[in-house]
Amino acid sequence: MRTSVTTIVCAIASGLLVNSVVVAQDPGSILAWESNNYGQCNVPVPNSGFVAVAAGYFHSLGLKADGSIVAWGYNQYGQCNVPAPNSGFVAVAPGEYHSLGLKDDGSIVAWGNNDYGQCNVPAPNSGFVAVAGGGGHSLGLKANGSIVAWGRNYEGQCNVPAPNSGFVAVAAGVYHSLGLKADGSIVAWEYNVQGQCNVPAPNSGFVAVAGGGYHSLGLKADRSIVPWGYTGYGLGTVPAPNSGFVAVAGGWYHSLGLKADGSLVAWGRNYEGQCNVPAPNSGFVAVAGGGYHSLGLKAFYGDLNCDGVVNFDDINAFVLALSGQEGYQAAFPSCHRLNADCDQSGGVDFDDINAFVALLSAG
Repeated sequence: MRTSVTTIVCAIASGLLVNSVVVAQDPGSILAWESNNYGQCNVPVPNSGFVAVAAGYFHSLGLKADGSIVAWGYNQYGQCNVPAPNSGFVAVAPGEYHSLGLKDDGSIVAWGNNDYGQCNVPAPNSGFVAVAGGGGHSLGLKANGSIVAWGRNYEGQCNVPAPNSGFVAVAAGVYHSLGLKADGSIVAWEYNVQGQCNVPAPNSGFVAVAGGGYHSLGLKADRSIVPWGYTGYGLGTVPAPNSGFVAVAGGWYHSLGLKADGSLVAWGRNYEGQCNVPAPNSGFVAVAGGGYHSLGLKAFYGDLNCDGVVNFDDINAFVLALSGQEGYQAAFPSCHRLNADCDQSGGVDFDDINAFVALLSAG
């Protein structure tokens, strides 16, 4: 297993905020940048072995390959205190001041601010396959395609529209909720003061959805991003070329997209520098947006089955990745094919074979 060093490159006082860039160069590590007034960009060491990343308003979370969650940053409500046993997690999601983790048994664990009951998972707490957190509410997607919502409901963000079925993904903004249907359409509901629930036509062909503060985003099958809702700070315009995206994330007033080549694009409010992706802008496999900070997960080259180590168990997965994106992602949906870019050329091809063998030999 590789180790990695977290280096704080700069710390600049900017009004009431302290901005910093945390550079994590080794694969399987998290890179966090800009607003760091509560330490939300100070990734704890060892910064390695991560397979997923998430960002709350002023706190950050990372999921390790061993199924544990690491949380750091603002902890006034205990949102960084992962409940014991800290194991068996397969997904992680933040709310504004609370956090959620999905267990491998299909249950959800929630902790942190519970003023609106957002940490009280409704019974039966089972059968969940995805989780999301909003300003004061939480959402869970069931294996049967239905969404369960709980917590703050003053704006109706917990009232899932009928028919509550056929959902394959779920997301949340501050006071609104979103669900992606199996037919490629998006359903968005309740607090709509900025139009964040008005999905633009044609409402079809979507493969992913994300919620920002008062805006929403959808990723199309053609790898373009569609934004709607609040358009201030340039949020309504995806930087050109709007193509080649494989993932999307929303912060409070900024947005981020992950390209197939492993680079990140960020736009929107940038007063704290949350849209200034640190160099080298490459090798990313996941992205998250917080209140005024951003997070990117770097590839763990050679770790094709995402178990946190490079060994002979990765060989079959490596062969699948060489064969193409579809088969590999079907077998390893939580991993990223760029893990197979062992020569770090920006693509996956047969030139990666020798580099993969070298990684195997190094252990």
